[in-house]
Amino acid sequence: MRVLLRLPLLVILAGIVSLAMILPGLHAHARDDHQIGSAFLGSAGLFFVLSAIFGIATADRPDRSRPRSVLLTMLGAMVGLPALMAVPFLLCLPDTGFFNAWWEMVSCLTTTGATLYDAERLAPSLHLWRALVGWMGGLFMLVAAVALLAPLRVGGFEIMATPYGRNERFERLPRSAEVPRHVTHLSAPDFRTEMSDPVYRTARSLRQVFPLYAGLTLVMWVLLLIAGEPGLIALTRALGTLSTSGISPVSGGASQQSGVVGEMIIFVFLIPALSRRFWPGGGELQTSDRWTQDPELNLAAGVVLFVAGMLFLRHFLGAIEVAPGGAPGVLASVDSALSAAWGGIFNGLSYLTTTGWNSVEWQGARNWSGISSPGLMLAGLAMMGGGVATTAGGVKLLRVYALARHSERELEKIVHPASVGGGGLMARRLRNEGAYLAFIFFMLFASSIAVVVTLISLQQIEFDSATILSIAALTNTGPLAGAIPMTPVFQGSAGMAGAPWEGWAGLPVLTKAILAGAMIVGRVETLAILALFSPDFWRR
Repeated sequence: MRVLLRLPLLVILAGIVSLAMILPGLHAHARDDHQIGSAFLGSAGLFFVLSAIFGIATADRPDRSRPRSVLLTMLGAMVGLPALMAVPFLLCLPDTGFFNAWWEMVSCLTTTGATLYDAERLAPSLHLWRALVGWMGGLFMLVAAVALLAPLRVGGFEIMATPYGRNERFERLPRSAEVPRHVTHLSAPDFRTEMSDPVYRTARSLRQVFPLYAGLTLVMWVLLLIAGEPGLIALTRALGTLSTSGISPVSGGASQQSGVVGEMIIFVFLIPALSRRFWPGGGELQTSDRWTQDPELNLAAGVVLFVAGMLFLRHFLGAIEVAPGGAPGVLASVDSALSAAWGGIFNGLSYLTTTGWNSVEWQGARNWSGISSPGLMLAGLAMMGGGVATTAGGVKLLRVYALARHSERELEKIVHPASVGGGGLMARRLRNEGAYLAFIFFMLFASSIAVVVTLISLQQIEFDSATILSIAALTNTGPLAGAIPMTPVFQGSAGMAGAPWEGWAGLPVLTKAILAGAMIVGRVETLAILALFSPDFWRR
């Protein structure tokens, strides 16, 4: 194990990707798709050998563990690993071109879930590979958030970072007469190396997160099978839910076979994307000891219920007398009302976690509310995003909560200028330094949307469509483009498997490249990208 940890992190990730290609290869051979199986197994063997060669060549390099290489490693993983993942995909679809295959893998690895291909035209093993890539991307972000981003105080950890270099909740300053005790093993060279080396931190975080992440995926897969979903669809739903990628092998609602029961299962397993509290690590992000007082969970519950209530109550009085489907009677109206309420709640949580799956009752919720474009609400939910240091994208709930508490405090000071905010140390941190950093990130996020919209609009694409595509890419919510009707101005295809109706396949090459960059920026986050341009970052 220690021999493996001496390798660069990017080489280790390439080896893991190579081994992951074995699963769709075996699946294809089991389905008698021997051409697809040979493409995946051959690519797995080739890239594993190349990873081993590069590992031998780069092992024990003196500059491999420099802290400033962490962000470059993450960017290299988001850009370079999809190039490896695209090779077997390209061999199975030679008409699509390498760029489109790379773009598809970038979308999957960043858990965006946008696709250039019609679901019915891809082989089941290719759908499995897409879902598996998205699942690995979600696992990578869960691990990298604690192992790579937390020491740099980016990725949301900057909000709760103490400016005094110690944990103020549990540690006090020593008295001047006391001599601090030195723990010998903490200053040992091996311990200091493990604490500072990104590979050791990543391996330690992976050992904590992977069993729970894989276990929840397995449990959800079994529950969906019991609910009546077919095997491959149930597996991809489980992979897409835990990673919030929203990748699906079929078009349509989230659970077409199992119905509302399957959606309830998906709903429960989307909750871990709302807070890091449900995952190992990230203890410094907790502002309360009990999960019932967690600000991210409370804010998420309030936002989802508010959106669902807005959709439900808009035409409530008129819907009591006439059902949306045209069936008269109170019982039919009540049934339609419950279905519409569930559709609003499920879609609210789905887009808040940037998963992007639509409920089978979503169309009923739209008819019930009478709103022509309720998808704009879903875009707002996607921009808000899920929990910090989770698989969800967007601005993140903790940042929104810090801004809300700061706004609340400012209003209180207008009414009562001499009042004291109170609330404890963490509440003051969120209202002051946390809100300041959250506002900076929010402005950077808004500026990123403006820049991407401007670049996309140069390709003669309608402004509203450019805005939707930009938000979908930066929030890593690819299905958002299908939830909001866009102007059908796209022409072209991505090969025989193209699906221009989704608004992605017919885009120009330059626009696709811009959106791929937006996906990566949205996944790594703007503050981490800007850190690469700091002079202190490159100073030895």
